[in-house]
Formats: sequence, structure tokens, C-alpha cells
Amino acid sequence: MASENVETIVAGNYMEMERAGGGGGEAGGDVGDQQAGGTASASASRRGCGKALSSLFWHGGSVYDAWFSCASNQVAQVLLTLPYSFSQLGMASGIVFQLFYGLMGSWTAYLISVLYVEYRTRKEREKVDFRNHVIQWFEVLDGLLGKHWRNMGLFFNCTFLLFGSVIQLIACASNIYYINDKYDKRTWTYIFGACCATTVFIPSFHNYRIWSFLGLLMTTYTAWYLTIAAIAHGQVEGVTHSGPSKMVLYFTGATNILYTFGGHAVTVEIMHAMWKPQKFKLIYLVATLYVLTLTLPSASAVYWAFGDALLDHSNAFSLLPRSGFRDAAVVLMLVHQFITFGFACTPLYFVWEKLVGVHEARSVVLRAAARLPVVLPIWFLAIIFPFFGPINSTVGSLLVSFTVYIIPALAHMATFAPAAARENAVERPPRRLGGWAGMYAANCFVVAWVLVVGFGFGGWASTVNFVRQVDTFGLFTKCYQCPPKH
Repeated sequence: MASENVETIVAGNYMEMERAGGGGGEAGGDVGDQQAGGTASASASRRGCGKALSSLFWHGGSVYDAWFSCASNQVAQVLLTLPYSFSQLGMASGIVFQLFYGLMGSWTAYLISVLYVEYRTRKEREKVDFRNHVIQWFEVLDGLLGKHWRNMGLFFNCTFLLFGSVIQLIACASNIYYINDKYDKRTWTYIFGACCATTVFIPSFHNYRIWSFLGLLMTTYTAWYLTIAAIAHGQVEGVTHSGPSKMVLYFTGATNILYTFGGHAVTVEIMHAMWKPQKFKLIYLVATLYVLTLTLPSASAVYWAFGDALLDHSNAFSLLPRSGFRDAAVVLMLVHQFITFGFACTPLYFVWEKLVGVHEARSVVLRAAARLPVVLPIWFLAIIFPFFGPINSTVGSLLVSFTVYIIPALAHMATFAPAAARENAVERPPRRLGGWAGMYAANCFVVAWVLVVGFGFGGWASTVNFVRQVDTFGLFTKCYQCPPKH
């Protein structure tokens, strides 16, 4: 019964909106019938057809939409850098870290979902209307813990999403170069920056239904192409697998995997797009399990085939021979990186809209125009730091560690520290996990591990590696890790 009550409260405004939309359509149809008879009936039929198409391809809020969004958002360009991480970590550590961080990422996504439902339920009881407002992570922190938590969450989340978008642009330029080297990677960054700027016209995560579905199909094809192509190619002559060989490389690879399973900086926005967000609990875990079926075989196979050669080739495409299958994988990844750019940028668009006061405007054109300034610094940073691969580890250690792991765990403990908060909690921890004591123990472990291993050792290693790339290639480099032209 408690679960059903929560579901009614959380989904209340959405249910009202659906009924209002349906009622308005019926009323409009009645008036039209009185005025124009059969013409209005035909018009209503066309509207109904358009609404059905919109619902099918555009306007999603189901559990399946959320699953596609989570799974699609986890694996984009990072699929191409995981073999590079395996060359730094070695096969055994690469597999163990993927399983470990996949589980840890699913745990903190669960914590975020609990905090979201707690915040939203409290606000719904206060009769707050969210029909034209998208709840974001910093607002959850603000409502539950106050402005200092809000400011910390806002800083880390926005900075992570900013560089997450930068990484997608760098990946686009890196990938397209392997099927068309007429232009250098920096020129391709200019071109794809303009293309990705069109994401300003996508209003919210409700409108990613078809894109999420297609994005997951694209990464599934690419992952299995990498696996099959590497096995078919076989091991290169004299292949060596020396990893792990240096601490710097080891922890750099580990933080890249930390970044891989830390894609839920947009968890709150995905939940808010659901009709029944309290059903999100296990969605991220199931999405992660599917993602592991893509990342483990592809990274293992490519590392087995090329070994230490990957240390100087952070993009797995660069070592596989060109073929129609590889070109298809490159094109599909380009489209998916465009989608992932939108995923990463949309929360930034929302924050900017709220800052300039147009978030609740109904005009898509007005909101799109207001969003454009967000794209410009992303474009510029992608041109300054075009280091495909090393930038993932740096972002993972310095930003993802706090945004995705440490802050959610600390926020959950702080929110439910008072006995009254635990007693009145909307979502109680399952007894099979040890209740509140088990949840606090797990949260303490997450904070300690990520702070020491992810941020501490990972931050040191990633920063050293990143500085090395700057010293070797320089800022604004035209073509990072491009093979010499004959």
C-alpha cells in the first residue's frame, strides 16, 4: 500500500497532464463537430495520427525508455578507449575493474533515485507543480540538504557535463578521420561542433525515445564489430601484453573505467522524464549488465589481438584494417556521439535556461536561441584539448569521482542521518541489504574507495599523463595521434 501511495503522489502531475491533454482534444473535437461536421472529424483523425506517431517516436516516459537512455548513455566513445585501458591495466585487472565499477555505479545511481523520489514526494505534498519544470540533481540537493550542497552539486555536475560534451566532440573528430583524412582532426572538430549545436532544438529527455533506441543499436553493432574483427584479424606479429607495467598507466586505465560506469550525471533528468520515476530502482543495474556484454568482449578481444600497440593508439579503430564493416561502425558511432552530446548537454541547457529565465517558456525557438551560448565553450575546449583517451581518465578522476560516486553517497547519509528522516523515508533500504546499517556501510566504502583510489591515485596518474600529452603534442594540436601520411 505504501508503494502504491508513493506511485500516485510521484506520478500525480503527469497523470493530470495526460488527462488534461486528452480532455482538451475531445473538447476541441466536439466544438469542431458542431461547427464543421465531417471536416473537423478528418482534422481530429489527422491530429490523432500525428499524436500516435509522436508518442511512438518522440514522446517517451516508460521504464523501457529510461532503460534505453541509461544503456545508450553509458557506452559511446568510451567503447573505443577501453582496449587502450586494458593495455594499461592488463587483462585481469581490466575485467575486474569493469565488474567492480559497474556494480558501484549502479549502487550510486540507486542512491540518486532514492533521493529524487524523496525530494519530489515532499514537494508534491506541498502542491508544487512540475509540469513545466525539469527537476535536476542540484535542486534535489538544495531541497533536501540546503544551498551549500546545492552549490557543490551544481559545480561538479555542470563541469563534468561540460567536459563530457567536449569528449564527444573530440571523439567525433577522431573517428571520422579514419574514413576521411582529407581534413585534419581539428577541422573535423569545427564541423561537428556546428552539427552538434543543433541539439539545442531537442526540448527534454522525453524526446529522446527513438534516439536512445537507435543509439544502443549502434553501440551494440560497434562492440560486436570490434570483437569479431579483432578475433578474425588475429594477434599481430610479436604481440606483447606487458600491462600493468607502470603505476601511472595502471591508475590512468582504472579511472577511465571509473568514467565508463559514471554516466549517470543525467540520472535525475532521465527519471524526471518517466511517468513513474519510482520504478527506476533497478533500471541502471540492468542497463549496466547489458553494457558489460558489449564492453568486456570487445576490450578483451582487441587487447588480445594488438597488445601493447594500444598504448599509443587510444582509439581502437586506428589499429583495425579498413573495411566496409569498419566504416559502418565509424558512421554509426558518429551518429551515437551526436546523441550522447545531446544527453550530456541537455542538463546544461536546463541550468542555463533557469539562469536566464526562459526554462518554462513554451517557445522551442526561444529556448533554442537561449541555449546556443552553452555550445560555444564546449566547442572551444574540444579544440584546445583534443587528447582522445587521456582526457577521459582526467575527467573521471577529478570530476566523475565526486559527481557520480562521492556526493550521492554522502548526500544519502546526510539526508537520512536524523531518526525522523529514516522513519518517514519514502524509500526504505531492503532488509536483504542489511537495512539502514548495511546501506551506511556500503556508502562509507564507496566514499573511502573512490576518494583514495579514484580521486587520489587516479587524479595523480591522470594529471601526469595529461600533462605528458600537452608536452608531447601541444595545445590546439591539429591532428592528435594521426598516422604519418605517405
